[in-house]
Amino acid sequence: MTALTAFSRVRRHLPPYLALTGKLAGRGAVEQAARASRVELSDGRFALDFGSYAVTLLGHRPPAVVEAVRRQLDTMPTSTRSLVSPATAAAAAAVVEYLGGRLSRVYFGLGGADAVEAVIKLAWLASGRRRIVAVEGAFHGKSLGALSLTHNQRFRAGLVDVLAPVVHVAAGDPDAVAREVAKGDVAALVFEPVQGENGVQELDPDVLRTWCAAAAEHGTFVVADEIQCGLRRCGDRSVALAAGLPVDAVLLGKPLGGGVVPLSAAVCNERLYAPLVADPMVHTATFSGHPLACAALPAALESIELLAGRGRTIARVFGAGLAQIHTARPDLVRAVRGRGLLWGLELPSPHITGRLIVGLAQAGLIVSPCMSRSTTLRLLPPLVADDSDLSEALQILAAVVGTFTTTGGS
Repeated sequence: MTALTAFSRVRRHLPPYLALTGKLAGRGAVEQAARASRVELSDGRFALDFGSYAVTLLGHRPPAVVEAVRRQLDTMPTSTRSLVSPATAAAAAAVVEYLGGRLSRVYFGLGGADAVEAVIKLAWLASGRRRIVAVEGAFHGKSLGALSLTHNQRFRAGLVDVLAPVVHVAAGDPDAVAREVAKGDVAALVFEPVQGENGVQELDPDVLRTWCAAAAEHGTFVVADEIQCGLRRCGDRSVALAAGLPVDAVLLGKPLGGGVVPLSAAVCNERLYAPLVADPMVHTATFSGHPLACAALPAALESIELLAGRGRTIARVFGAGLAQIHTARPDLVRAVRGRGLLWGLELPSPHITGRLIVGLAQAGLIVSPCMSRSTTLRLLPPLVADDSDLSEALQILAAVVGTFTTTGGS
C-alpha cells in the first residue's frame, strides 16, 4: 500500500485529524517496518522511536518475544475457553512471581483500561461500597469506568452524569484520603506512582504511604496503576512495591506483551480478587488471557530483567543530556522531569509542544505528547537503545530545540 492510499483511507474511515498529523510528522511517509529502536518509513528514511506511548520498552520486534509468540501461533493461537490454556497459566504464574508472590491472583486484559475496569468492579463487589478516591491529574483510561478515575475534563465532558462516583484529591495533601474514607462508602484508592500523562509527575512516596495507611484503617482497597511506570520503565519492577506500599493490586500493561501483542494485567491479593474466586463468570472477556498475548509475557519479563542494568545507564546518560538542553534553552525548556526511562520536558505552551513534537518526528525522533498536560513533551527511551541511539536522540533534540522561539516558530 502506498502512503497516499493509507492517508486517503484514514481520512475516509478513521478520524481525519490522524491523517493530517501523521502526514506532517512523516513528511508524507508512513511507518513501514521497525526493529529495536528504529522505525523505517515508506520513503526509506529511519526514525528513532522514543515514543510509542510507552509500549516499546523492549524496542520493536524483540527477538525472544517474537519467537515465543511465533511458537504459540504455530501450535494454538486462540483458546477454546472451555479447556485450560497452558500459555495463560504460565503467564499468570510468571507475573505473580515477578512481583514477589504476595499478590497471587491475576486478571488479564488487552489494554490498560481493561485492567482498570476489572479492578474497579472487584473493589465494588468485594467491599460492597461504591465511592472511589483517585488523584488530581490522574489518567487511567477512557472507557467509562476508567474514565471515572481519569481527571482531565476534556475527556469527561458530556459524560459526567454516567460516570462512577469518584472524588479526586490533591496529590500533595497527606490528609486527603483520611478525610474521604472517614465519610464512608469508599471502595478503593487508585493512584499512579508516577503520572505519565500528567506531565511525568512523581507522587511523593511519603504522602502515598500516609494515604495507604488511612485506606487500610477503613478497609479500603489500594490499587497502584503502573500500566505506564511499572516493568522497569521507572527503574523498579513495581514502583509501589519497591517503596514498600501495602497495595492490594498492581496494574500492568503497555510493554507487558513485549511490544508485540496487546496485554494488560490486574495482579491482586486474595481479598480483592475474592469475587472472581466465588464466581469466575462475574467478569469475563472473550480475549482475556489470550494465548498469543500470554505466550509473550514470560519472554518479555525475562528480556526486561536482562536489560535492567542497561536501563539504569540509559536513565543516567539521558537525564544528564536533557539537563544540558534545559540549561542551554531555559526559555523554551522550562523544566525537565523524569525517572528511569520516562521523561518530560515542560514547554511554554501547547502550541509549542505540538510544533516541537512534529519537528522532532520530521528530524528523525519520535516522541509522545502528554494527553492530560498539553505543555509537556514525553520521551520514552527503550531499554535496547545503545550509546549511538542516545547520542543521536539528544543531538536531534538539541538541534530542533535550538531552532525554536518561545513564540512557537521554528
